[in-house]
Amino acid sequence: MAKRQLTPRALLRLPLTFYDRPALEVSRELVGKCLVRRNESHEWTGRIVEVEAYIGEDDPACHAYHGLTPRTRVMYGPPGHAYVYFTYGMYFMLNVVVHAEGSPAAILIRALEPVSGFEELEDPRPASGPGKLCKNMQIDKSLNGVSLLSRQLWIGQRPGMKEKLEIRWSSRIGIREGTNRLWRAYLFGNPFVSRKSNPGDPTSPSEPDPASGGLYQFRAKK
Repeated sequence: MAKRQLTPRALLRLPLTFYDRPALEVSRELVGKCLVRRNESHEWTGRIVEVEAYIGEDDPACHAYHGLTPRTRVMYGPPGHAYVYFTYGMYFMLNVVVHAEGSPAAILIRALEPVSGFEELEDPRPASGPGKLCKNMQIDKSLNGVSLLSRQLWIGQRPGMKEKLEIRWSSRIGIREGTNRLWRAYLFGNPFVSRKSNPGDPTSPSEPDPASGGLYQFRAKK
């Protein structure tokens, strides 16, 4: 797909109903969409190529594992809003709130394929990690809780454009608990993902197994 087709003017914002669904379903469909960030002086667009889902109070890797706190309040709020937090004393992380209000779940945007706005940067992979993309797109806590229908931050797709994507699922990166949950979705073979592979990654495309409730078990696509 040519990058010129993915400029913000060619994109339609995803409706809030897009996010009001199970996290794994939304995760799969976020891959290939475009994240747009705009401030007073600049605009960036990147194609989402990698995400991770964090789901509920029984997920030990999710911030909601400890329940409702001032930090996690946005996760318990309505879907279709940004959850931005600061970590390791140096990085901001951008997450998309999903599921119904009161059911905490968020999807971390891990990596983007640059489309526009990154040209002045020397790094050929300026958004190939969640901290890096926030730094280079000037995403910080001022955007925590903002609607993804806002002017400053939104996700869109080209109307009528359908793309066949080879999405694979793996364990999430950089966690110590909940590693059995294959909740990282990425565009296989894309050079802009933050990490090409994890030990134990599936060797073929896979989808959540309906018999498992969409939680841990995966099955190969037929």
